[in-house]
Amino acid sequence: MSEDELTFRAAYWPVLLLRALPALALGAFITFSSDHSPALGLVAFGVFAILSGLITTVLGARALRGPAARLRMSAVAQGAITVVAGVAALLARGGGVLVLLYVVSIWAVVTGFLELVAGLRSRGRVPGATDAITAGALTVVLAVAFLLVPPDLVVQYGGVEQREGQLTAPVVAVGLLGAYAAIVGVFLVIAALSMKWGTSTPTATSAAAAPTTTESAS
Repeated sequence: MSEDELTFRAAYWPVLLLRALPALALGAFITFSSDHSPALGLVAFGVFAILSGLITTVLGARALRGPAARLRMSAVAQGAITVVAGVAALLARGGGVLVLLYVVSIWAVVTGFLELVAGLRSRGRVPGATDAITAGALTVVLAVAFLLVPPDLVVQYGGVEQREGQLTAPVVAVGLLGAYAAIVGVFLVIAALSMKWGTSTPTATSAAAAPTTTESAS
């Protein structure tokens, strides 16, 4: 592992960890909330998107240097679009389920493909490219799932205790958003820790090899 790659890994793993925090918070909030209305979904997504977008744009672009510089423009574009989507969601929080489906699906299509394509182009040459591919693919899957939700979905169901209820488009959409956020958040934590631990491997190897080299010289 080169010195440039080692420096990049040390600088970038905290960015991945910080990106995970808004996603995990969104996933936990939706999971423990009994309100799955479009308004809640738009507000929750808006806050998540603004925080995540700022982290990606400001901190990500600052850390994407050296061997990972080719990912910088993609990160800036992805972060800026995410912030815009978050602001739009907050401004349109009273717009109903159609607005929720449109805002999230458009955001997910654009940013997902940006991250996915950037990762594919950098695979094998840039540390963390595989992480970008996975995160981008998960976001594209969210877009597809949202596009498949009928806005007028209403499904009657009866529970084990004969309690009747309805499965509606807002419930499905907000639930999908929460599941996506939880999965991406956990993935980013794993990616961050893997990158962090990777920074210590070359040092440890060099330290272990040093005594052998010294003995050989003697």
